[in-house]
Amino acid sequence: MAMSNGGIENHNGKENTNHLVQGGLGDSVSQLTHRDPELADGSHHVENSNSDTPGTRLSRETVHHVGKDTWWEVGFHLIAAFDNSYVLGYPGLVMAYLGWIAGPICVGVFYVGSFYNNYLLATLHETGGKRHIRSRDLAGYILGPLVYKATWILQYSLLSVSTIGSIILCGESLQGIWVAYSHNPSAITLPVWVVISGGTYALFAFFVPTLHSLRLFTAVSIFLSLIFICIAIGTSFNDGFRAAAPRDYSLLGTKADVSFRSIGSLATIAFAFNSNILPEMQAVVRQPTVRNTHKALVMQFTLGTFPIILVMMVAYWAYGNAVNTYVLNSTSGPRPWVALANVAAFLQMIVSIHVYALPMYEFVDTFFGRNYDGKGDWSGHSALIRFLTRGTFIAIATFIGALLPFFGDFVALTGAFSVFPLNFGLVHLMYLKVNGKNFMPYRVAWHWIMIILAIILTVATATASIRQIISDATTYHVFANS
Repeated sequence: MAMSNGGIENHNGKENTNHLVQGGLGDSVSQLTHRDPELADGSHHVENSNSDTPGTRLSRETVHHVGKDTWWEVGFHLIAAFDNSYVLGYPGLVMAYLGWIAGPICVGVFYVGSFYNNYLLATLHETGGKRHIRSRDLAGYILGPLVYKATWILQYSLLSVSTIGSIILCGESLQGIWVAYSHNPSAITLPVWVVISGGTYALFAFFVPTLHSLRLFTAVSIFLSLIFICIAIGTSFNDGFRAAAPRDYSLLGTKADVSFRSIGSLATIAFAFNSNILPEMQAVVRQPTVRNTHKALVMQFTLGTFPIILVMMVAYWAYGNAVNTYVLNSTSGPRPWVALANVAAFLQMIVSIHVYALPMYEFVDTFFGRNYDGKGDWSGHSALIRFLTRGTFIAIATFIGALLPFFGDFVALTGAFSVFPLNFGLVHLMYLKVNGKNFMPYRVAWHWIMIILAIILTVATATASIRQIISDATTYHVFANS
């Protein structure tokens, strides 16, 4: 099958990267409203009817499902991506580095800014009459092939590091259960639990092929998130009220340490509120895509974000600057409740990892895709490709996670290099390119201020994060137990 004018699907399902971004914003209406044929198995169709933009088509073909989920199912996907075990690290990685004054202010500013940026990004989904089902497709269509490649590299860097950090967090959850009930806690170290977590996720990744097939799991994961978040808040409250000595809320370290950690924590906050995969999630939503995605974003930034902020504040209030970067390690019990929280955190994170990793899997599945036997995701060919490619990626991620367990520093670094350029600067640049001709000068100036601010934040937070990694690398050893 071949798609005209920039299509990429050839007869064996592989991507043809020679025409990724042909036909920019100047395409004629007749070109933009060209309807592409369905895939061979008929299950992953191009959706054109009832669209926000009449006559839309996919910017590029895919073997994954498009346009099948309701807005609230996409809302579940978003909440599953954000309300995971990373939440338990934010008190120690954000509040302990910023304190009671700068912390809430920065969290509030980034919360509002992140919702605003994602809201703008969602409006660009059908730019030019095409459903841009990948972040790089949208960026490349609007700004050209160089930005297409840069977006691809930055996004996949974030998703890869996020996968590694998530597997480490799964290992920490399992280790927490073991430590609570074992008479010899040091008998099994963190790297072993990381390997067990990686193996568990590999099985899950094989049996859940697409984001559409994940929708039931993301719904269940919200319940799991509530379990460990409520337990973390409840035990923190209990410890805070029972504490005999006053907590220390001062910022630890030299002035240079405090400054760099504070700057680096801004990237962690950005990571907390931005997924970098909104176009990929928007690809699965039913029409009208923009309106439904806006509903899902409201759901995420209300029901999904409130628990994140609550954990940050309560845990920091309870433990001060001594709060652990995995809050459940700071709590004093009761032991069965902490163990239950760790079980819920482990299971939920398995789902969350998959949400972030699926855009990378979609590329590989489409590149090697072949659905001629009518079995789609469960054809022998598709299952083999999934087993080999996902298994290899997860094995590498697991090895790196076991080797270098100080994941928080890498989250901040990746947030600096990926979230600020893509979710802040690039969004405003694309929005200006598409709509800027109709803006008054003050609106153009506003978006350029946001772009410049994103560049400044990228440089500042990346510098701080690299310094922190170098500092921690001198005190950690490979395959460390913490």
